[in-house]
Amino acid sequence: MLFFENISMALSSLMANKMRALLTMLGIIIGITSVIAIMTVGNSLESTITSSMQSMGASDITVYLKYKNQEVETGASGMKYDSVSKTREILESDLINEEMIQGFKEAYQDSIVGISLTEVTGSGQVVIGKNYANVTVIGVNKDYFLSTDVKILSGRTLNETDYLNGRKVALVTDKLVNNLFNGDVKAAVGKEIEVKDAQGYSHYTIAGVYEHQENPMMVSTSSEKDINTYLYVPLKTAQSRNHSSGGFESISIIAGQNADSNQMILDAKNYFNAYYRNNHYYDVGAFSMSSMISAMATMMDTVTLAIGVIAGISLLVGGVGVMNIMLVSITERTREIGTRKALGAPNSSIRLQFIMESMVICLIGGMIGVGLGVALGIFASNLLGYPAEPTIFSIILSLGFSMTIGVFFGYYPANKAAKLDPIEALRYE
Repeated sequence: MLFFENISMALSSLMANKMRALLTMLGIIIGITSVIAIMTVGNSLESTITSSMQSMGASDITVYLKYKNQEVETGASGMKYDSVSKTREILESDLINEEMIQGFKEAYQDSIVGISLTEVTGSGQVVIGKNYANVTVIGVNKDYFLSTDVKILSGRTLNETDYLNGRKVALVTDKLVNNLFNGDVKAAVGKEIEVKDAQGYSHYTIAGVYEHQENPMMVSTSSEKDINTYLYVPLKTAQSRNHSSGGFESISIIAGQNADSNQMILDAKNYFNAYYRNNHYYDVGAFSMSSMISAMATMMDTVTLAIGVIAGISLLVGGVGVMNIMLVSITERTREIGTRKALGAPNSSIRLQFIMESMVICLIGGMIGVGLGVALGIFASNLLGYPAEPTIFSIILSLGFSMTIGVFFGYYPANKAAKLDPIEALRYE
């Protein structure tokens, strides 16, 4: 019962001095608002980046060609050191070839969905009259679309015949269609386009139009008209354009749902490096997108927490303000404290009364701060183009911290009030 009486007394005291109470809460409000807003924006940014990376293939494992660390002896001394100074340019014999890829598919067919292969022919422009569109021509195999989300708006995707025969067909984005065909995706299908790049001119027939997806991790300063988009062609078509032997500097293994990515990375390294045992210059490395996502999430959490802690310093300033106003309040209510003690109120009761009053001030300030912080965080996230994601954890943590500040900074004034001599307190004018 004493608990609720103390809360009622605290609220009555605040209502009697509304402006002073509001000014006292101001430091707490600003601190909580800052922390909640920063954590909301940080969580929104992290969620967007993570989602984007997952759409790029969170389970994909990239196997890539890298320089081999060569262990070199320095003669009689027996000293050894790692060196990559004796490197040379990549030869066709160094590349990951079809035989290796097919062997890996057969060896781990139960653990993988496919292997994505790509070959870039270069960046250039498609020009029709005075209109143009910037593109990067990239050859892909059929497994590429198993991990890359491509939404076809009109026409069709690349088919088996296109891949086998290396036909000169292409998938283009709606951005290209907007620039060259007035946005008519249906009219664009079947049209022939000419791409001019560093190698010269190449001609493709549009098989389908897909929806362009912005990558939030890549900030582009290009205008809508000048944005560069992917133009997908069959892998064999790109290899023919590049006069390629069919080898690859990197490949992407699409792991199955139940596959252990870390184990698959080790398996891929062990399998492919067996082919590079006698290669003095190159071997392969591997990493997964999921490990990058985990590292990115950890980094974002650390940055958000660090900025939140800096913003939370204002809570300490607010706590000092609460302590100051509580000392003033105790001075004003000295006779009241003396009367209560003369009537038999124990020190613990007086101490609890003023601690509760300090906690109520901080809790109300914290609740106002949470409301303002969530609103500010949502506004800032929407302004940056990210979906707002305020978390219950950050709200509970902020409220808990504000109440802790109330106890910490309220204890000294409350203890001072509890130790007042009742006779001296009654004499106080």
